[in-house]
Amino acid sequence: MTFQVIVFYSFAAWVVFSALMVITSKNSVKAALFLVLTFASASVIWLLLEAEFLALSLIVVYVGAVMVLLLFVVMMMDIDYAALRQGFVKKLPFAIAASLAFFALLYFFITHGEFSAVHFAQPEAKSADYSNIKELGRVMYTDYVIAFETAAVILLVAIISAIALTFRGRKHRKAQVISKQLAANKRNRLKIVSMDAVVEEPVSQVNDVEEEGEDK
Repeated sequence: MTFQVIVFYSFAAWVVFSALMVITSKNSVKAALFLVLTFASASVIWLLLEAEFLALSLIVVYVGAVMVLLLFVVMMMDIDYAALRQGFVKKLPFAIAASLAFFALLYFFITHGEFSAVHFAQPEAKSADYSNIKELGRVMYTDYVIAFETAAVILLVAIISAIALTFRGRKHRKAQVISKQLAANKRNRLKIVSMDAVVEEPVSQVNDVEEEGEDK
């Protein structure tokens, strides 16, 4: 057994263990941390396949950004665990049956389907000047350029739609309305107010009155 095989089985076991802990942990923060361990272990398997760009993307994007944001959201939410556990025993047999059926189908496709090891040979070792990023970009922008651009447009439309649905406008915001500025005239810009004049007494007279009151 070579060193690569030992590393693969070790981190594959970590992936399976941490993934099971994600769905079985009662604490949401612990489940999020186990999900970070799952991503980190999966990135090592990507490195064994000489897919360095995908491995680093999994660490930087998911572990460094998505999981940190998810962890902050989970920590700020006040989750009622008692309400989540209601009906657990009632739905447990259905969950076990669905899980067994899923793993049975997964095992069948891995061993007998198109994803079996017979259809995919072991990847050849690449030279030192091989660029994984360059090869991935070439395939993405040549063979899958239509699918890539379609996904980009869909994501852009989804972002714009989410902003349009959730934005209600900032309160007390100051905005420049060009049409109102061009339509301004003296009637709506100038207002003359008639008020009575107020005559204030000199400061010296006020001080004299206060001194006379103190003498009395």
